[in-house]
Amino acid sequence: MPSAWKITVIVLAVAGIVTTPVVWLLNGPDGGQFAGASIQAATGVAALVWAVRRPAAVSGPRDEVIGSGDAEASGGGEAHAGIRRPGGRGRGWARVKRSGKATARGPGAKSGTGIDYTP
Repeated sequence: MPSAWKITVIVLAVAGIVTTPVVWLLNGPDGGQFAGASIQAATGVAALVWAVRRPAAVSGPRDEVIGSGDAEASGGGEAHAGIRRPGGRGRGWARVKRSGKATARGPGAKSGTGIDYTP
């Protein structure tokens, strides 16, 4: 859930919990008003717990590779069938599914699949 929505739900839940006694329970409530106040308070508490326990959304770009082809490096070259994030740079999430084969032939050649975090 984006941060703005999470904050909105928390604020509305707290407002629902705080206004329950003010709206329903002043001036001597009858049975129906007491039941309504209980439902309103329980809904506010449930929304608050849900919003607080919900993981924060990851912001930033989304890098995704699905079904890449094969990568082959030779003669000191480099090939990668996936995503490169040198040194762990980059924000957001990265995902690779069904990457192709990676083959390195000869001295100094490097290849890889998946997510590459090497510097």
